[in-house]
Amino acid sequence: MTLHRHIAVIDIGKTNAKLALVDVQTLTEIAVVTRPNIVQSGPPWPHYDVEGHWTFLLDALATFHRDHGVDAISITTHGACAALLAHDGSLAAPILDYEHEYPDRIIAEYDAIRPDFAQTGSPKLAGGLNIGAQLHYQFSTDPTLRDRTAQIVTYPQYWGHRLTGVAATDVTSIGCHTDLWAPREGMFSKLPARLGIEGKIAPARKSTEVLGHILPHIAKATGLPSGIQVSVGIHDSNASLYPHILTQRGSFSVVSTGTWVIVMSVGGSDTTLDPLRDTLINVDARGQAVPSARFMGGREFEMIQQGHRVDTSNHNIADVLAASLMILPAVDPRTGPFRGRQMQWSGEEPDVGTGRRSVALSFYLALMTDTCLQLTDASGPTIVEGPFARNSEFVAMLMAATNRPVLTSDAATGTSIGAALLMRAPAQLTQPTKSNNAYNLESLKAYAAKWRSRLA
Repeated sequence: MTLHRHIAVIDIGKTNAKLALVDVQTLTEIAVVTRPNIVQSGPPWPHYDVEGHWTFLLDALATFHRDHGVDAISITTHGACAALLAHDGSLAAPILDYEHEYPDRIIAEYDAIRPDFAQTGSPKLAGGLNIGAQLHYQFSTDPTLRDRTAQIVTYPQYWGHRLTGVAATDVTSIGCHTDLWAPREGMFSKLPARLGIEGKIAPARKSTEVLGHILPHIAKATGLPSGIQVSVGIHDSNASLYPHILTQRGSFSVVSTGTWVIVMSVGGSDTTLDPLRDTLINVDARGQAVPSARFMGGREFEMIQQGHRVDTSNHNIADVLAASLMILPAVDPRTGPFRGRQMQWSGEEPDVGTGRRSVALSFYLALMTDTCLQLTDASGPTIVEGPFARNSEFVAMLMAATNRPVLTSDAATGTSIGAALLMRAPAQLTQPTKSNNAYNLESLKAYAAKWRSRLA
């Protein structure tokens, strides 16, 4: 493998689009720029502003190369997203936002053809969180679209295709609750045939492979050398998992936090999952099945905080514990282990912008995460990636609730570091840091037990 040092990582999350320049010798981000990922209303359906992202990315690539030098490009994006490419390589239709809701008739028609959870490890999810449901909706809405579609690529490979002209899917994205993949067998499910798209889905490749080299007009627009390599790309939660695949031994779990909180449990038993509780099977960068569970923790954080960022105190923590002040699920009832259940406060709801509200929210998010860990039969240490790793109340409650070690990553974003490592893994990777509990462990355990009992 070429010894690249500066890897430009295209990182398209549900909330923000980002370009990060990662120094893989030091595993640090030496430059980061972002723009909001604002969904366009349509027509023909709500869709992503890919042209705005593209202009932003090319400008940022040029700046990064001028200021630091870019040796290679890697890509990571949110899941539940596919692009339909026309015969000339352009988009056959705008890229559908996965949160768009479909008419009841469309939903019923899709339910009749989607494969069983036992085959795909994909639960039935809201809106277009199953890519198969997106494709069925799009082809039902526009009867000419199937014939206009030459190839279907998953979202990381859409950006890779624009950079290299090479069409692919990757095993982590096609295996991410799409209904299109049988993760235990490592092959497509029965759904592509039922949708009439056999042969249209681009080949599934491992994320660690090189997709190709940038096209001449990309080199001209950015100043990048024409031989720059581009990775196949990876689903963002699996990007957070990848460094730990390289460094950990035995059983462990990774909690990737952002808009979504994704729990992935590695090395344990092939446990029986409950699709009604938003569990699923992910596929890691090696193509291996990984029991997983998730909820929209970052979205729930924003819903409760309403834009406020509050410093908390030991007095706030003591008050919440003494009063057993709790949020009971689910803040966002569309997803997660308590899907369909309506949120309520146990105790008087604190005002927005108060420390007590922030502490109760952090405890709630930790206990929801613990529930996901239990559902995936997690064992061994839990590694927290992303913004929640810097939330001391979240980490302390998670440690108390699981009664196992919790490790945290110092990286500003685990997804960018993980995606960069697809292009080059250094000889020695930094291990995550073991968290020390600065709170009363028994009080936290008692709070967790009360939370669980109030859900029974």
